[in-house]
Amino acid sequence: MAKPDFIELPDCEPIPIVYEDRSVLAVDKPPGWMLAPVAWQKTARNLQAAIHSSIAARDFWARSRGLKFLRYVHRLDADTSGVLLFAKSRGVVETYSKMFEGRQMDKTYLAVVSGRPPDVEWTCQLELAPDPKRVGEMRVDARHGKPAETQFRLLKTHGDYSLVEARPVTGRTHQIRVHLAETRLPIVGDELYGSGMGNLSLGLRAVRLAYFDPFTRARVEIHAPTEKFLKEFGFAP
Repeated sequence: MAKPDFIELPDCEPIPIVYEDRSVLAVDKPPGWMLAPVAWQKTARNLQAAIHSSIAARDFWARSRGLKFLRYVHRLDADTSGVLLFAKSRGVVETYSKMFEGRQMDKTYLAVVSGRPPDVEWTCQLELAPDPKRVGEMRVDARHGKPAETQFRLLKTHGDYSLVEARPVTGRTHQIRVHLAETRLPIVGDELYGSGMGNLSLGLRAVRLAYFDPFTRARVEIHAPTEKFLKEFGFAP
């Protein structure tokens, strides 16, 4: 039985599957989908719940794979698009979650920011903690915050915008967004830490995830396409 290379859910465009093996499946998550319900988020689209319902309904994309279980092992913000990894069993969830916690995952994002960085490469290590005055948001907090580190590299500039590669070493909530905002380079379209900047979507995309498979020790590199993202923000080749 041929397996479709996408997840088909009600009332939305098919979600592309960008990688799959016996243990995991990775999708190119569209913006607007959250992974866990929280009252402060605007979107009502719960991707984990929708996938669970689709598997239970024995929809073809899942049935053709014999899937009975699929759960995310890391998170992307609701408005962030790109590579999102799911595990096919509870044991795999635990194994891969420990890899994320142990910093064994090499994550790369593209961010479109307002302004021009003073340096081509830099590292931000501002500590982060939940903002007690703004539910669901983070802030820099040298006293109570947890260590956070993001490595940045300027790729291109275009008008008032810059295209930046971000490689988070740690995985704090909203880490890239806060680190860029605090260095006066807010991500375009960021309504929480920037100005929103018109009708543009959030200029943040997870484009690469690399690691050594914990079961086979083979090197795995998962990529999400960048052409549409770059074109939207004026950085198309």
